[in-house]
Amino acid sequence: MADEAPTAAATSPAPNRVKEKPGPLEYMRRWPLQLIVGLTLLFLYLPLITLMVFSFNTSRRNIVWQGFTTDWYVRAFNNESLLQAFINSLTIAFLCTIASVVLGALAAVMLWRFRFPGKTVVEGSLALPIVVPEICMGVAMLVFFARVMPWPTGLPWPLNLGAITIAHISFAFPFVATVVRARLASFNRELEEAAKDLGASEWRTFWDILVPHMQPGLIAGALLAFTLSLDDFVITFFTAGPDTITFPVKVYSMLRFSVTPEVNAASTILIVVTVILTAVGLNMQNQTPADKKA
Repeated sequence: MADEAPTAAATSPAPNRVKEKPGPLEYMRRWPLQLIVGLTLLFLYLPLITLMVFSFNTSRRNIVWQGFTTDWYVRAFNNESLLQAFINSLTIAFLCTIASVVLGALAAVMLWRFRFPGKTVVEGSLALPIVVPEICMGVAMLVFFARVMPWPTGLPWPLNLGAITIAHISFAFPFVATVVRARLASFNRELEEAAKDLGASEWRTFWDILVPHMQPGLIAGALLAFTLSLDDFVITFFTAGPDTITFPVKVYSMLRFSVTPEVNAASTILIVVTVILTAVGLNMQNQTPADKKA
């Protein structure tokens, strides 16, 4: 038996292994998808990169590169009206974000949890600021603050920004409500029932059970509201008074004369601030409860 010849199965060569094919979503293993993603990112970000590069140009003509300088940033930071406009935009965006998150979260919880007559009408009216053209919203706000509720002029800062802030909240909080409500769709209501069975009150259940589940949606909605308010031009242009101006409106007024590297520098500052705040918000959104406790 020991000298018995090996079987055919043992002596036959091993079959060639079938090459594993990448899945439909494994784009990193498919060069056409990598090329498409790369070209798409280049199409989206090349204009912004060009603007940031030419903000360091020594020439006043953006189409001709003559050398590297930071003088345009010095001029931008020494421009008092530009700095005041930037502070106004940050203040309005901050106030708009806080109010929009509170109103949007409450509206999302109301539409998700309760049934009441006219709920469909409320849902439709909540989505109206999202689908209505921004120019229509701007004209509507102009008429509202001119005829229905005239905002007084000559108020001290930041009360003079009240009309713009209210206008921004009116179109920003529906975005927050939409994002938070989408997050609430995955909530298990048995968790609330378990908390109440253990003696938790309505407020304690809401704060300890529902709000932590809503947190990614709240952060995403806050980022969206802040960005929409900080970058808005059309509605702000119609609602800004003679003694108030925001950063986008100021940049537009500078563009009417000529496109100089100072405008590029101001735009670059806005882009950098937006990217930094977005990165901070995404980092907070991706943190786990264990990371926060640590």
